[in-house]
Amino acid sequence: MSRVEKKFTLYGFNNLTKTLSFNIYDVCYAKSEREQKDYIAYIDEQYNSERLTNILCQVTEMIGANLLNISKQDYEPQGASVNLLISEKVLPEKIDDSCNCGKCSFLAKKDAILGHLDKSHVTVHTYPEYHPDNSIATFRVDIDVSTCGTISPLNTLDFLIDNFDSDIITIDYRVRGFTRDINGKKCFLDHKISSIQDYIKAETLRKYDAIDVNVYQSNIFHTQMLIKEIELQNYLFNTDVYELPPRERLKITDDLRKEMIEIFSGTNVYD
Repeated sequence: MSRVEKKFTLYGFNNLTKTLSFNIYDVCYAKSEREQKDYIAYIDEQYNSERLTNILCQVTEMIGANLLNISKQDYEPQGASVNLLISEKVLPEKIDDSCNCGKCSFLAKKDAILGHLDKSHVTVHTYPEYHPDNSIATFRVDIDVSTCGTISPLNTLDFLIDNFDSDIITIDYRVRGFTRDINGKKCFLDHKISSIQDYIKAETLRKYDAIDVNVYQSNIFHTQMLIKEIELQNYLFNTDVYELPPRERLKITDDLRKEMIEIFSGTNVYD
């Protein structure tokens, strides 16, 4: 598995901005509206802002960044979001909130404080949802890691995938801007990459069908992954698979697969 390594001796600050967008869907079968609401409540408890904060703090540690600020919120009726501000360098414990240097900016609103420093941040949003006329409920997580400098978020992918039940995964990675080496030559990419899949362990990739859509000349990389096998018991909420007759098991499995294919393809292909 590839790892991001420093390849260039640079002049001054590394101005490259690296952004990783990681989006997953977890799909579940909950037959009644009551079961669907119970599923949403379960997801809200499992992935509340406190747990999401712990996950993102570990991501920050893995990429070698320093944590500046945490803003988190649980929502009604469901969902949560967390925003972490990170920096490559350790900062003083206290920052002057009247600073006008241009690198620090602060926004205060009610009890929430959001700041931006060095163009680096980690955010997560959750989107549990269901429809009363459909027995399929879904849980979506969006994670964005944006860094400026030598930090790259690619090495966190395995950790993120392992921390969520991921039936469909969409990953975007983009490197913007340029920096210069000591001879003045522009550098538009400071590490080798041909596919996001290079940064995901083989054991994980074997569980998914994966496709790439890459624009190499623009340093834009895109990977989509769809789980291969559906073990029905793992998708039933408060129901044992052996309580269901074989024909119903087959129909539920088919409905789950249809839902996943539509999310994966971004199209209502079964309408």
